[in-house]
Amino acid sequence: MTAKPVNLTEALASFTDVYSPRIVARMNDYDVRVAHTRGEHVWHTHADTDEFFLVLDGRFDIALRDADGHEHTVVLYRGDTFVVPRGTEHKPSSPGGSILMFEPSGTLSTGDVPDGAIPAHVDRTAGHELE
Repeated sequence: MTAKPVNLTEALASFTDVYSPRIVARMNDYDVRVAHTRGEHVWHTHADTDEFFLVLDGRFDIALRDADGHEHTVVLYRGDTFVVPRGTEHKPSSPGGSILMFEPSGTLSTGDVPDGAIPAHVDRTAGHELE
């Protein structure tokens, strides 16, 4: 990482892959990541960390499933933030947009996927360096 400012619009313009986050900054033991979103992600959990989302553009939905199997969806628009609590099963989806996330460095974008099925358009990564 460099000690110069990162323009998020330029960072997002530098790649087109969806659900393939780029690391734009590091703070303490956390990555600040941006990603394009379109289509459905996978149901997953992060057992040891909360997950922070800020919608930069478009719409971003997060389906949440409680321990009893009941589901509800949080719908987010540009400027909205939401934190998925650690251990909460969730499945992001989007008709198109971009997000910013705060996650501990090394956190996989797909968390703990119970059934192991990850679609081709979802990148199982701890984030890619911004080029």
